[in-house]
This record gives sequence, structure tokens and C-alpha cells, in this order.
Amino acid sequence: MALAMASFSVTDALTKFLTLQMNFGEVMLLRGLFAGVLIGLLVLHRRALRPLRVVVVAPVLMRIGGEIGGTILFLAAITNLPLANVSAIIQAQPLAVTLAAVLILGERVGWRRWLAIAAGFAGVLIIVRPGVDGFNQYAVLALISVAFYALRDLATKQIPAEIPALLVTLLTTVAIAMVGAVVMVPLGGWVTPSGSALGLLAVAAVLMLVGYQCIILALRAGDISAVAPFRYTQLLWAMLFGYLVFGDSPDGAMVLGSSVIVLSGIYAFHRERVRNRPLASTASAQDAL
Repeated sequence: MALAMASFSVTDALTKFLTLQMNFGEVMLLRGLFAGVLIGLLVLHRRALRPLRVVVVAPVLMRIGGEIGGTILFLAAITNLPLANVSAIIQAQPLAVTLAAVLILGERVGWRRWLAIAAGFAGVLIIVRPGVDGFNQYAVLALISVAFYALRDLATKQIPAEIPALLVTLLTTVAIAMVGAVVMVPLGGWVTPSGSALGLLAVAAVLMLVGYQCIILALRAGDISAVAPFRYTQLLWAMLFGYLVFGDSPDGAMVLGSSVIVLSGIYAFHRERVRNRPLASTASAQDAL
């Protein structure tokens, strides 16, 4: 998860930089094409192809839909906002996953985690600042992208084990490239990229591959409450790249809001592990018998 966050942070910084030369729909298209070729070769090398009847199942389609919606809204946000601000809002995603698990999967959540969820979204409001001069509608797009990414993560946990993670990554990447080709038209159409831009897109594609693969493996192989806190490392990378590349310095509201989000998220994960500990002890005792 930590490696995925570092990879995505560099990709986000490259994408924001490239949107100075082309619209983000074209970035989605070209980055997806580069990544699709790389992932396709890996799929063939590892013999990860499966029949469509096996792959085209509801969890895979839900994951792709969540990734597409989240990507479009996220890229629209980082194109118009400081990278660290958008990344701070995205940090509410683990809390959104917990909330979605309650609403969709019927998971039971105690009052302490409810308070953590409420505090986390209060932190988001501090960053978004609705009703004040600092408010920006693109911050709302970033917040909506959190809901799409939460759907993606929940769907990832439901994908059958016989479907290879690489194949899921390939399908997601191809779908995003296709959607980018459509989105590109109303955003200004095709702009011939420079050689340096193509090189940066290739780097972004490789890092996107690394990030996708790592996050899928982390969510499928590890307990969410154990791996999810490592998402917060993305905020540190976003602040660093935002300052070094774009000269963005986080203001007091962003620092306060992101601190509330991170602390509430860590507490929610702590409560999740405490809640599951008796269950794990019981299971261990039964295994011993």
C-alpha cells in the first residue's frame, strides 16, 4: 500500500504538470495506452488471460466503474487545485469505505467509529470551506471522487480469487483509456504532445501499473484495517511534490483539516482491529481444537 501511494503521487504530479500542455482527457488516453501495452504483455507472459464469461462479473464491472468515475473527477480537481489539497480530501477515502460497508454490505459499526467517520468528514469540510471565499467547486469534485474510489475498493474485495489481479488491472486501464478518448473531445480535443511529454507519459504509465498492482494485491491479500492506514503516506508525498514542482504551500485550513482526517482515520482503524481481536482469538482457539 505504501509503494502504491508513492507511485500514485508521482503519477499525479506528472499528470498535473502535463495538463499544462494538454487536457486531462488526452492524458487519460495516452497514459492508458502506454500502461495497457505494458500490462497486456505481462498478462500474456504470466498467462493470466481468462474467458470473458469468467471475467465479466459484477464486482469487476463495479470496480472499473468506480475507477473511471473517481479518475475523471480527481483529474478535474488536481488540474485546478493544489495537489496537496486534493490529496488531503482523498484521505477521507478509508472512512468512506467504512461508511459504504455499513450502507451496502450491512457491516455493523460502533459509536466510536461513527464519531471517527463524522470527524473525518468534518476535516474534509475544513479543507473544502463551503460558504467562504476559499471555496472552490473543484474541491466538491474531489469529494465526490472519494465516493467512487470507495465503491472501487469495496468491489475489489468481492472479486473472485480465480480472476488474476493483472487481468483486472488491464481491463481497468483499457476502460480508462477509452473513456479518456471520449472525455478529450469536449475538453478541447487532441493536442500533439511533445517528445518530452510522451516520455513523462510513459513514466506515468509504468508508475500507474505499479500502483494499480500493489493496491489490488494489498486489498485482496491483506486486512483493510491493517493496510489502509498506509494510504496516508500519499499526503506527505503530495505536499512535497506540490511544493517542489508547483510552489504550492499548504495553508492553515488544509493542515488542520488533513490532520483531523488522518487522526480520525487512524482511530477508526484502531477500533476495527480491537473489534476483530476477540473474533480472531475465538477462531484461533477453534483451530487449535
